[in-house]
Amino acid sequence: MRPALFTLLILALTPCFSDLASAQYKVGETLQSAPAPKAGGFREINFDALMPADWDPMAVFKGVDLGKLQDGDPRANQLMEKVRAAWDNAPVEPKLNGQSVRIAGFVVPLDSGKDGLKEFLLVPYFGACIHTPPPPSNQIIHVVSDKPLKNVQMMSTLWVSGRMQTVSTDSPFGKAGYKLSAQQTAPYERAGK
Repeated sequence: MRPALFTLLILALTPCFSDLASAQYKVGETLQSAPAPKAGGFREINFDALMPADWDPMAVFKGVDLGKLQDGDPRANQLMEKVRAAWDNAPVEPKLNGQSVRIAGFVVPLDSGKDGLKEFLLVPYFGACIHTPPPPSNQIIHVVSDKPLKNVQMMSTLWVSGRMQTVSTDSPFGKAGYKLSAQQTAPYERAGK
């Protein structure tokens, strides 16, 4: 599963999240298979499906010994600029454009009002987009819900069902390669809970 590669990178580059320490997930942890709520007409996918099969997200790291780089090292800064450029322009899977899908992920709120949350990013692992580096753009989905969601906060886990578009969106937390018009949402529950 390719998101595991991101987990290794995040654990190598990301400090602890003290404000999220009480959460049930660890930084870099992805969601495992769990029973999905019934959602007629939506094809279930995971974040691997968002990446073209021939794209290597780790290509920019080939030949680089991350263990020899430290914060403030000009080589580390140059590498991060290369990573950001490559990941912001990560290719999307064109076959997903216009498809009705459902996918589970972690929530990064983009708006939050008294009525609830209507726009958020859906990301593949805990801690994504709230610290650098954010995942590649083809691993970030900009979700717009048709109705405000209550009781959803930073790093909540959700199933989201709706129509997927291969539309790029910039946000303060990262660049999304997809947009999902959410028609249904449901809490994600770990298997065995």
